[in-house]
Amino acid sequence: MRNFRYIFRLVSAFLGRFKGIFAIGIAFGILVFLTSRTYLPLFSAKENERIGIVGRYPLDKLPSSILNLASEGLTDLNEDGSVRSGIASSWETKDNGKTWIFHLNEAKTWQDGKKITSQNIQITFSDVAVEKPDLKTIIFKLQSPFAPFPYIVSKPIFRKGFLGNGSWKIKKITVSGSNVEKMILADSFGNRKTYFFYPTEERAKLAFKLGQIDILSGVFSDNPFDTWKTVKITNTPDYGKYVAIFFNNEKGKVTSDKSLRQALSYAINKNFSEFPRAISPISPNSWAYNPQVKPYNYDPQKAKDMIKELPKGVMNNLAITLSVSPVLLSLAEGIQKDWENLGLKVSIQVAQGVPDQFDAILAIFDIPKDPDQYALWHSSQSATNIANYNNPRIDKLLEDGRTEIDQEVRKKIYLDFQRFLVEDSPAVFLYHPASYTITRK
Repeated sequence: MRNFRYIFRLVSAFLGRFKGIFAIGIAFGILVFLTSRTYLPLFSAKENERIGIVGRYPLDKLPSSILNLASEGLTDLNEDGSVRSGIASSWETKDNGKTWIFHLNEAKTWQDGKKITSQNIQITFSDVAVEKPDLKTIIFKLQSPFAPFPYIVSKPIFRKGFLGNGSWKIKKITVSGSNVEKMILADSFGNRKTYFFYPTEERAKLAFKLGQIDILSGVFSDNPFDTWKTVKITNTPDYGKYVAIFFNNEKGKVTSDKSLRQALSYAINKNFSEFPRAISPISPNSWAYNPQVKPYNYDPQKAKDMIKELPKGVMNNLAITLSVSPVLLSLAEGIQKDWENLGLKVSIQVAQGVPDQFDAILAIFDIPKDPDQYALWHSSQSATNIANYNNPRIDKLLEDGRTEIDQEVRKKIYLDFQRFLVEDSPAVFLYHPASYTITRK
């Protein structure tokens, strides 16, 4: 009993003397316990996201949203399409855009830890000479001035075996035919993203229904998942695309008449409550966007008055075929009714891609982040000028826009480009589509 009292007094004296240290130790232990429960799973848990993407993509044209996870380009892009540093910390041109000099960021490394140098970067373009005077400099010599060149080299760069410099590493790519079928990315924590590519939206939705994927990204309709209680649906306006009708401006075509094209534009009911209106071929997010162009708001009476004033030769040929991609068929049927209310004969042709012969084509188009749209609207570009458009004023603006280095001057050129193009109505811009992401809960 005496020994017990002795031990008790000894322990009490020890605790009394060092109670501050014990209190701090207990508090620290509790803090470590709570912190580990909260944050340790973030570092230890391994996720494997199975993501479905719609589209056929060859190896050299994979979506930038995926490639940007794995590597950078010489440059990178801001949301408004302006250029910022990437692997290159700076760049310059001393001859108004004919020669471009890029200075590499010496702190950048590949995913294997090796330094990124000019010698292990392989970028080639036809008709462009590439020089590497030292390990941190790359020089591109073009045959003619080209202002958007820093935008062009924003495409992610890889060494052999898709080795990049991003936080995600490309582990495996499966190719079927000429297109990528499956792509696996992993980060340093062991998390994985597995992308599956499907030729159509219907096939991607079937894969989601069958449980083959957990996330369906970038589809244009949430049907039938809008009635499912086991999924989360997010809807984001895609300002990198627009839905539009391109008229065939080729001479001899009924739609080559400007007044008719304008009347058809006014006749379309553009009350797209769930989608933001598109009024220009350039994204509203772009530094070069012009919000002051003619909007062609719905005005059926004005459209009818313009139709009455058309020359008799045009009136005798008021029959139009509207070609449309399958995903926009219901929209095409609404436009058909709007145009038939003007007294036109309108037929719908469902087609994949651009038909060889058409009067008007309704489709979803991608908007490049740089405002240069030379390929789409310049009269010399027969292979890519969908509308067969020919306007000397527009040609000149497009030529000036791609050779002007000063961004403020260049912006004024593209403001005019949009104003004159929309006034001429080679196409009617309708809305920016919504991009749905379906996630399994």
